[in-house]
Amino acid sequence: MKLVMAGVDLETEVELSPVAKAEAAAFSPYSSPSTALLLQRRVVAWAKETGSPATVRVRVADRSFDLHKDPLASKCGYFSEALLESGDVELPASFPGGCEAFEVIALFCYGDAVALDPFNVAAVRCAAEFLVVGGLGARCDLYINQVVLQSWDDALIVLQRCQPLLPVAEELLIVSRCVESLAFMACMEILDPEQRRDQPGAVGARALVGRRWDAELVKELAARDLWIKDLIALPFEFFERIVQALRRQGMKEKYVSPVVLFYANKWVLSKKTHKFWATTDEAVDGETDANRRAAAIMEGVIALLPVEAASVAASGAIPVAFYFALLSRSLTLELSDESQTRLREQVASNLQFARVDDLPLPEQETDRPIADSREVRAVESIVSNHAVSVRRKGAEAIAELWDRYLLQIASDLKLRPERLSELIGVIPAGDRKNHNHLYEAINTYLVEHRGLSGEDKATLCGHLDCRKLSHEACIQAVQNDRMPLRLIVQALFVQQLHTHRAFTECSDSFRCAHSGELVPGAGAYTPSPGCPAIPTSQPLSGSSPYESHHAPRDARLRARDDASDYETASFRIQALEQEIISLKRTLQRHNTLKGSVRRGGGNKEPSFRVATDADAPAAIKRRAAVSGSCIGSMRWGSQRRCASRILRVFARLAVFGRGRSRGKQSKCRAATEQLNCM
Repeated sequence: MKLVMAGVDLETEVELSPVAKAEAAAFSPYSSPSTALLLQRRVVAWAKETGSPATVRVRVADRSFDLHKDPLASKCGYFSEALLESGDVELPASFPGGCEAFEVIALFCYGDAVALDPFNVAAVRCAAEFLVVGGLGARCDLYINQVVLQSWDDALIVLQRCQPLLPVAEELLIVSRCVESLAFMACMEILDPEQRRDQPGAVGARALVGRRWDAELVKELAARDLWIKDLIALPFEFFERIVQALRRQGMKEKYVSPVVLFYANKWVLSKKTHKFWATTDEAVDGETDANRRAAAIMEGVIALLPVEAASVAASGAIPVAFYFALLSRSLTLELSDESQTRLREQVASNLQFARVDDLPLPEQETDRPIADSREVRAVESIVSNHAVSVRRKGAEAIAELWDRYLLQIASDLKLRPERLSELIGVIPAGDRKNHNHLYEAINTYLVEHRGLSGEDKATLCGHLDCRKLSHEACIQAVQNDRMPLRLIVQALFVQQLHTHRAFTECSDSFRCAHSGELVPGAGAYTPSPGCPAIPTSQPLSGSSPYESHHAPRDARLRARDDASDYETASFRIQALEQEIISLKRTLQRHNTLKGSVRRGGGNKEPSFRVATDADAPAAIKRRAAVSGSCIGSMRWGSQRRCASRILRVFARLAVFGRGRSRGKQSKCRAATEQLNCM
């Protein structure tokens, strides 16, 4: 191309540098030819038409533009003032849009038509506002309203291009218009009859209910709905505003909450995203920078979660596993106290719906016990705070969940018995309606820790209440050699009470079922002895009046008697244990004294003499020690037989002690004397 400037013929070739070509292509792929090339051609054409050289040099970032003064000063208010002082103007770093936006504005000042598209309209609008270009700003607003906001893809492109243009793009309402338009189109997508049957997002979230959290599976579910896939790719400041606009425009929470879930999975819970952030070239300290970015997004996600977390989890919009996945991830991030408190409150409100697989455990093995890990400490804190909360719900379900969680921890070889007892005590005793899972946890601990002392076993098993064990658990406890004798005897006694109660209920139901019979021929009702007569005016029905009047009272009396017998047996077993311990100590002292006599007497045979009256107490003590040695040295089989004898005495008390006559007291007294004599 020939360039004529200042009456001198110059033959030059106007070409763009590789950097300018790359920037132009990245700025607007719709522009062909590039804006930079068009601007250079227009400058050459202006020089030919007017014969005046380009006397103004404008610097934008690291590039310079040689332009003419008249076009710039006539259409641009910024240059009309700046060129009064000097012909060399440098735009500040706060100039929005950079070199690409300035090229479009310069081309507009030369009178050429400007090609606007979704990739450059936001930058051109902001640059025109900064340089006070008349007419161009209104043309950009018209393009945004009539073209961009009518298309989902164009609105997304413009919104993404606004991120480096903040806060100017926000002041010009470009961001707000795009956000509201995207939210409106998302609502229309939900209301579309063809798409409504699929329920975008909600179906994907419901597929996660009752399953362990899997970030890759969640990513696959998010990709099924294109509008969700587009929204979760936005920067968080824009995504947050779209979610708020969705709720403001009336979208149901069962559609909004899954979008938040998918966004958190992509940017916070995904290990691939964390690895990408940690290895990017822009990160100075990869791991620290990645955690800082994830923490900022996570705090925003926690703020976006619905306040009524329990109702949302119950409806299936957000699975409970998601809250525990956030809790586990938050332990590796530095969140604010407010965010941590809010997250733990939401986790606590969903405890009653949780599964044991949802509760976090340490992923890597360390030298510390599992019970001392930050995951277990966090869950312990949440459960303990919920246990003392006034508004707690589902206490029985949470107690069962906690006992199942302890079953996973009990197999740790580094777990101390004091720590396990502390974890068991997190749940109040009254909240446990069933002790089966607690028994399994304690039994697992005893299996893995065979060297546990009898005192530690007694302390752990003291948390068990045999009355809250099922029939199968009682049988297993009786046959378990690792359990203390006291627990075995209590389980036997409870099993006997269950059998006796079942027999009594069966007998009562049989007697009431046959309480009356119809006399053949007469059709009259003849009640059996012991059952009340049914009035003739009352029609016969399937329910017996005996059951309605006497059965509840008898049931209460039997329950009270069973509880009294159980407490009496427990007290007596404790007394027998104390006596056995005392006899064992006496035997140990006797053996110690006997050994010292043998060491002092050498090989001399011990002499035996008849005890006088003064020595009678000592002889009695020695005899007591000998008798104590017989009991204290009993083997396991002997202890079993002794326990059986004790239970037979209890059986006599239970079977023959139901009457309220004076004979009951004498039989109980005789049975007690027999028990004391054993």
